[in-house]
Amino acid sequence: MSTKVSDHVLQRLREWGVEHVFGYPGDGINGLLAAWGRADDRPRFIQSRHEEMSAFQAVGYAKFSGRLGVCAATSGPGAIHLLNGLYDAKLDHVPVLAIVGQTHRTAMGGSYQQEVDLHSLFKDVASDFLETVTVPEQLPNVLDRAIRTAYARRAPTAVIIPGDVQELDYSPPTHEFKMVPSSLNRSAWTAIPSEDALRRAAEVLNAGDKVAILIGQGAAGARTEVERIAELLGAGVAKALLGKDALSDELPYVTGSIGLLGTRPSYELMRDCDTLLTIGSSFPYTQFLPEFGKARGVQIDIDPHMVGMRYPYEVNLIGDAKETLQRLIPLLDTDRGREWYETVCDNVQHWRQVMERRAELSADPINPEYVAHALDPLLPENAIVTSDSGSAANWYARHLTMRGSMRSSLSGTLATMGCGVPYAIGAKFAHPDRPAIALVGDGAMQMNGLAELITAAKYQGRWQDPRLVVAVWNNQDLNQVTWEMRAMEGAPSFLPSQALPDVQYAAFARSLGLTGVRVEKPEDVEAGWRAGLEADGPAVIEFLTDPAVPPIPPHATWEQMEATAASILKGDADRGSMVKQGFKAKVQEFLPGREKK
Repeated sequence: MSTKVSDHVLQRLREWGVEHVFGYPGDGINGLLAAWGRADDRPRFIQSRHEEMSAFQAVGYAKFSGRLGVCAATSGPGAIHLLNGLYDAKLDHVPVLAIVGQTHRTAMGGSYQQEVDLHSLFKDVASDFLETVTVPEQLPNVLDRAIRTAYARRAPTAVIIPGDVQELDYSPPTHEFKMVPSSLNRSAWTAIPSEDALRRAAEVLNAGDKVAILIGQGAAGARTEVERIAELLGAGVAKALLGKDALSDELPYVTGSIGLLGTRPSYELMRDCDTLLTIGSSFPYTQFLPEFGKARGVQIDIDPHMVGMRYPYEVNLIGDAKETLQRLIPLLDTDRGREWYETVCDNVQHWRQVMERRAELSADPINPEYVAHALDPLLPENAIVTSDSGSAANWYARHLTMRGSMRSSLSGTLATMGCGVPYAIGAKFAHPDRPAIALVGDGAMQMNGLAELITAAKYQGRWQDPRLVVAVWNNQDLNQVTWEMRAMEGAPSFLPSQALPDVQYAAFARSLGLTGVRVEKPEDVEAGWRAGLEADGPAVIEFLTDPAVPPIPPHATWEQMEATAASILKGDADRGSMVKQGFKAKVQEFLPGREKK
């Protein structure tokens, strides 16, 4: 039997070490699907409910494995559906390859069924590498370059293969004019800054008395070095959300997340510092960084394209975080006062008390902060946690303590809804021996999560540890946008856009043969979490939470709280409860010690 182009695609993926492809079938990839049958499902085809979910699963797989995520879709609508997940990969710098079908070459340009100009469609999202295979000899070079580029640029790439090309007999490129041979393998590499740049960076850092460190996902491989430099500089360490698992939250000087969803000590760290060291982060919200001109700055990033654009840094070190820090640390002074360090640690300790008090506040029926706070001590130390976008991301950012070998992520820069459950499914294929927990609002669950429970049910038997716990904050409100309307627009909630139906999420899970628990009272929250974490397969734990509990920004002042309250009192449907809950939450910052008022 001759080898088809489609057979060689799968063979080449196997040779690159690809073990899973997340996809959805369609006649534009019929040739590939037939090849999968001949290849005994290697690499394994993982069927989602929707191509967007396939892309999200590939992103989740790549984020939690460090390996290439691969997704596949048919021509036309299938290819279009991939876009949101691929943009998520692009903006969060994740290596993903999309393999996409196209109508036959004989029909191209003829307004044929499901014919879409895929190069125009993908030219932005796959700008680092996008190509169509038109003859068999072209295939190895195109596929290899797409994979190498995805890894090297940490970006999505796309390979388009028309349906009739998939069915052609494969023949390799020959040793002839205008043939392009190719090869497998990509050796490990890194980048390091010059000695002169390192010395200049050390001068800036040595001159500082109040050093703040901001880390992102680029610091994940340099945990030991980040700890060492923080101790040498007596610095506090704040974390961009994509870097939440890059350093343990148990360290006393780690201030937690930064930004609108961040913590008060991270806000204070940036407000009061005189020196900023940013490691592996392109955190975009400059209003949460030190005032321009107040702090001197040093940045470390492996991508020269991403440096120097968030803050007026004096020195931009282009290099791998671990290798760069190893060369920078010996140049730093070791004699430094501890007053700043002690202030940072005191702020962290006080914030933890504030968070505990906020979680213990009464609400109707359940305080959403308490749901996350109760999970924190129950999390296994090898857990993988995903968060969807929305108000649940506030509670994820502020209440979960990263420790041990825990991993976590969310959609950072795109901040798209609907990624939490497919991320967790991708994580389960990356680490089938570890539990995964997805934290999801009811809006995101209705958008994407419910259907992907079917995927979890379908594949649970392939995971050594079958636990995939999906927690749903059911408040019947698109809560994050509701609060943004109140705080930013001065407008009451617009119920036709914000109100959600009360879906029986736990009951739906049970209809699929999964564990489903609906928690309606605060005293049952911990038991609900335990039921999910002790289940022998995927579980949905649905918490009925109060939409009136505000996700108060760390920088909110009494004046801003009063302005928000005034806008609410203009006519919000739940205005009295929201003002009360906002006051109760804010006042916890001003209470001493563990006393409760």
